[in-house]
Order: sequence, then structure tokens, then C-alpha cells
Amino acid sequence: MTTVILQLICPDRSGLVSELSSWIFKNRGNIRHADHHTDGGASLFLSRLEWDLDGFKIPRDGINAEIQALANSLGGKAQLHFSDELPKVAILVSKQSHCLLDLLGRVSNNELRMQVPLIISNHNELKDSCNQFKVKYNFIPTNNENKLISEKLILELLADHDIDLVVLAKYMQILSPGFLKVFSNVINIHHSFLPAFKGAKPYHRAWKRGVKLIGATAHYVTEDLDDGPIIDQAIAHISHRDEVEDLIRKGRDIERIALARALRFHLRRQVMVYQGRTAIFA
Repeated sequence: MTTVILQLICPDRSGLVSELSSWIFKNRGNIRHADHHTDGGASLFLSRLEWDLDGFKIPRDGINAEIQALANSLGGKAQLHFSDELPKVAILVSKQSHCLLDLLGRVSNNELRMQVPLIISNHNELKDSCNQFKVKYNFIPTNNENKLISEKLILELLADHDIDLVVLAKYMQILSPGFLKVFSNVINIHHSFLPAFKGAKPYHRAWKRGVKLIGATAHYVTEDLDDGPIIDQAIAHISHRDEVEDLIRKGRDIERIALARALRFHLRRQVMVYQGRTAIFA
């Protein structure tokens, strides 16, 4: 059964929960989930409400206009989604296959509700591995000399396929500020427990520091390297007997988990970003 999902952020004040639920009730909506959070430091109210579309008085194509009017009256901003939407997602990858194949497997068994019209890579090594999933594989070589041209080609592909979200599944390239100004809805998996060990070779640096835990972090991409709002993190325990190769091996497992979990939160509209942070209504 299709549901309507409202994400609202507005200045905090008393009576907001009652006002929102009363609006849904007045329009004959049956609420399935209601999650709210007040950030006292920022004086902000965050709400995620989900209700049945069936029986709702306002027609589907008219709900968004009503929601935007409601949000304006509260001095806030709102996003509206429907549970039967299947966002189009492009996966960018380099040579490592573990996150890519994990995501494609989860999509094929309907665990992740999304479409994957294309995969883009700066290497050709994974093309044969993707054939079984019947997804278009695009090889776009990238280096320091042709980076702007490569990014232009990628952006053209995203536009041609009406892509809603980009996932960097071990895409070992940094997206330029110019790219992100054109397309900013990007999720990345970073192989460390951010904010520790940003940048390259975090497992090597973690091993040198003798850490007892390593982590993987799924986050939204911003112009600041590895500094975007964090969606999910996973950890693995490390002992003094582990070498760098052991950290990398264990890291692959938690990278898969963190990325898949973050993507699921995003697709289910359980993530709300505000002031560089996230609230996860899971």
C-alpha cells in the first residue's frame, strides 16, 4: 500500500505535533509512522510523518502544493515523497567490486528499492562482473589532465538517464566543486571512522596508530573532502596481531554494511539533513 512521506524542518514552538497530525486527520489520513525531534540548541523542530495515500482526501498530484503552503505557514521547509517511487541511482566505481556487487545484489532481490540505469567507472576491470545484472556499464577514464572533460561526460550521462542520486561505491576520485554545483545529491563510502583518518590510505594510518577499532562511514558528499553529513557508520575490532591487509579485509565487510544501510535510510526518506548534521528516523 502506497504511503505519503513528509519531511519537515521548521522553528520549534509548542503545539507543532498536534497541528501536523490534526492536518493529516482533517484530510482523512491514517498515520503509519510519526517521528519528531527537537534540537534545542538550534531551536529547530524536525518531523517525519508517513500516512496512507489510500483514502486521503487530497489527490496525489495536489498534496505537495498543500504541504508547501503548510510549511510556509510554519516558517519551515518541507519535502514530500511517496513510498512507491523508485529513484534512479547511478553507481560510480573504480577497481574494487565489493560495494558495487553488494548493492546490485540487494537491488536484484528488492532489498533496496531503486533503479540502477547505469554504472560509471574510470576503469574497465569490473565490466564483466556487472554483465549478470544487465546494467549499462560506462568506462570514462579520468586523470589530472582530463578531469574536467570526464566530469562533463559523467554529468551528461546523469542528465540523459534522469538520475536522482549518485553513489560512490569505492570511486577513487574526488568530485570537483564544479561537479557538485551541478549535481549535489551524492553518497560516498569512506573507509575510516570519520572524522578520523580522512583522505587516502586510512587503514595504513590506522594500523600505524595501533587502533583497536576501525570504521567505515557513509556520508553525503560536499566540497569539503570527507566532511559531509554522516548517514551511517560501522565498526570492526582490531587486535595487535592484525596487519594492514587484515584491516583492509575486515574493512571491506563493514564498508558494505555501512553503505547499504545508509542507502536504505536515504531511499526510505528516513534521513533529514540540517546544519551539516543528520537526524536518522530509523
